[in-house]
Amino acid sequence: MTETPAPAQSTFRNRLAGTIDKPIVRNTILGVILFNAVILGLETSESVMEAVGPLILFLDGACLTIFVVEILAKLFVQRGQFWRDGWNLFDFTIVAISLVPAAQGLSVLRALRILRLLRVVSVAPSLRRVIEGLINALPGMGSVFLLMGLIFYIGAVMATKLFGAMFPDWFGTLGASMYSLFQIMTLESWSMGIVRPVMEQAPYAWMFFVPFILLTTFIILNLVVGLVVNSMQDAHHQEADERTDTYRDEVLNRLADIEAALRERPPSSGKK
Repeated sequence: MTETPAPAQSTFRNRLAGTIDKPIVRNTILGVILFNAVILGLETSESVMEAVGPLILFLDGACLTIFVVEILAKLFVQRGQFWRDGWNLFDFTIVAISLVPAAQGLSVLRALRILRLLRVVSVAPSLRRVIEGLINALPGMGSVFLLMGLIFYIGAVMATKLFGAMFPDWFGTLGASMYSLFQIMTLESWSMGIVRPVMEQAPYAWMFFVPFILLTTFIILNLVVGLVVNSMQDAHHQEADERTDTYRDEVLNRLADIEAALRERPPSSGKK
């Protein structure tokens, strides 16, 4: 009994799906993304635009056309499954923003076209692992950020009470105190810019600022870094396990095919 041939549309979809998944196609899209980033950078130069402005705009439109064709091809191949993939939604959003006309108060969207460069994240597997690790770390980071927020609030209230009258610009209000403490946490001009002037009028102010820096800069932020690193390691191990499982399944399928072929092989007739 012969199998009925597949419809032409289904055959075309299968061929197109295989073409999209080829490394050469992914690398080509990556090259177009990087080339388009250079083009968008050249658009910021007035001298370049005066010299070859029409060519720059044409190349930018050509890159956008390639991105649109890629998205349409994925929509045709994957159908409803397209919207279930977060990376597809990411690519679709960036390309859709690029298609919005920069007119009637939407000229800021022209600047957002540089977001196309972020598509490198969805094309390059190594960058995808980094983002996935960062996303997996968000629940733990939320707890750390909540703890940091509590410490900032307590510190801001104390700083406003202790130094608000002497330095109203830095610690006069709760908001000003939180911003000053954020600057101190980043270690940007914290000593000569804030703490030493405060210590000239309040010599024991170091007893407040030094523990705050140790707690926020060297402990809390390192907790965030540790969570991100652990999540990336887990994502790497998970990917390695998936590759191992895929290779094992391929080996088992090949062994099963060999065993089936040996069973179907007719027995050799021996001579009497």
